[in-house]
Amino acid sequence: MSNGLSLIPNPASGGDIRDRLIIGLDVPSVEEARSIVSRIGDAGTFYKIGYQLGYAGGLEFARELIGQGKKVFLDLKLHDIGNTVEEGVRSIARMGMTFLTVHAYPQTMRAAVAGKAGSDLKILAVTVLTSYDDSDLIDAGYAPIAAADLVAKRAEQARDIGIDGIVCAATEAQRVRGIVGRNRLIVTPGIRPAGTDAGDQKRVVTPAEGIRLGANHLVVGRPIVKAADPRAVAEAIVSEIAAA
Repeated sequence: MSNGLSLIPNPASGGDIRDRLIIGLDVPSVEEARSIVSRIGDAGTFYKIGYQLGYAGGLEFARELIGQGKKVFLDLKLHDIGNTVEEGVRSIARMGMTFLTVHAYPQTMRAAVAGKAGSDLKILAVTVLTSYDDSDLIDAGYAPIAAADLVAKRAEQARDIGIDGIVCAATEAQRVRGIVGRNRLIVTPGIRPAGTDAGDQKRVVTPAEGIRLGANHLVVGRPIVKAADPRAVAEAIVSEIAAA
């Protein structure tokens, strides 16, 4: 199976190579996020808002980004009783977000699919967090299982339920692609440009490796937002994606 850019469908991107890079706005305030977006300018088209910024005014800032023509990935990793997830997703779908994450538990995924019905929102299922390895799963109470095998099992369930895409480490992307097929999205966090600190991530690859392994979108946060010149880093990553 080839993983060339021209061969992997990318239904959310509209064909803009810059959309392959999702910039994680993992900062504590809207003011800082707004400054970063301004400094990046048109080098960035797609932004992720997670817990840190989301609970500090980030949801309103998401509307601001959408109003500027940017795409927004709302990374809330929803997981609750079915009705709560369904209604929460229904509310988020009205906001104009492009992606929303839920944890890849079957009941949660089914509720999310029901909640986004009739909208353009794409639901991404988080399989195994990229900060987890096999020992972390054992500590969490799972029977001994390799992280990659749990990713595969949850990817199969997500495919059968009708989830739009999978969030997984790039190291599992090729296996997941074989499970979910060519028309579902694979979004990979834990991306670190060569020579940068892995931080708290345990299963990391470079941007070029992530694309070659089958990812549609790469999530890069700290290497960009903490850089002295975030625009230059974003442009370099997009160039690496294009060359991959």
